[in-house]
Amino acid sequence: MEMQQQQNTSAKNTPYNKQINLYDADYGCCGICLLILSGFIILLTFPVAICMCVKVVQEYERAVIFRLGRLSKGGAKGPGIFFVIPCTDEYRKVDLRTVSFDVPPQEILTKDSVTISVDAVVYYRVQDATMSIANVENADGATRLLAQTTLRNMLGTKSLSEVLTDREEISAGMQATLDIATDPWGIKVERVEIKDVRLPVQLQRAMAAEAEAARDARAKVIAAEGEMNASRKLKEAADVMSESPNSMQLRYLQTLTAISAEKNSTIIFPLPIDMVTSLMTKK
Repeated sequence: MEMQQQQNTSAKNTPYNKQINLYDADYGCCGICLLILSGFIILLTFPVAICMCVKVVQEYERAVIFRLGRLSKGGAKGPGIFFVIPCTDEYRKVDLRTVSFDVPPQEILTKDSVTISVDAVVYYRVQDATMSIANVENADGATRLLAQTTLRNMLGTKSLSEVLTDREEISAGMQATLDIATDPWGIKVERVEIKDVRLPVQLQRAMAAEAEAARDARAKVIAAEGEMNASRKLKEAADVMSESPNSMQLRYLQTLTAISAEKNSTIIFPLPIDMVTSLMTKK
């Protein structure tokens, strides 16, 4: 029983239930008299007043009606035709289509003390027309300001490398944070995208120099590995050729064939090392 009473108490304290209580509010004697008088005037001027009483909203719109300053029963009206009392009713149209806006570039100091400029795009729509009118003065403006502060707070806890590589995770976190914050306003944040990350010119040059140095280091390592592998293969080939002396002569002939195929006027004929050694010994 105690749990049920607590749940009922918390349910009564929600913003939406506060609006439901407004629906059931009494207009008072003056309000009822004014409603009766307005209805009497409409009957007297029926052909003309009907044009002022009948309103139309589109499929993507809803109308929130205030009667004597209070929300009328039934919630938002539409789409289609609805009726208002000209003297006592006031209505506001709410667009339910998805709205997108650019978050202005924000100068943000990252976790590793690097200043960057980041902008984003936010997509949202009105989920509850009544809450978007009754709970917040300007739902669009409030959502825009909240998106700017959320972007700064979210990226302030990230390092530069995380901002550049984890954009999807940051976008998802911003969407969840904005969706929770705008839920009492009747706003549903559908998508958030990090548009661009701008770095200072000096930092760009330093990162470019670092990347170039890293590429040069990798190129030198790859070239050294290639030389090492080539030397191993040459050693293996020399060991194989040393087992058969005639293979050296065949290799000489193959080299001469390759040189003559290029139509060179000069042909270098290599002499065997043993022949040169024997000539030098005789001298």
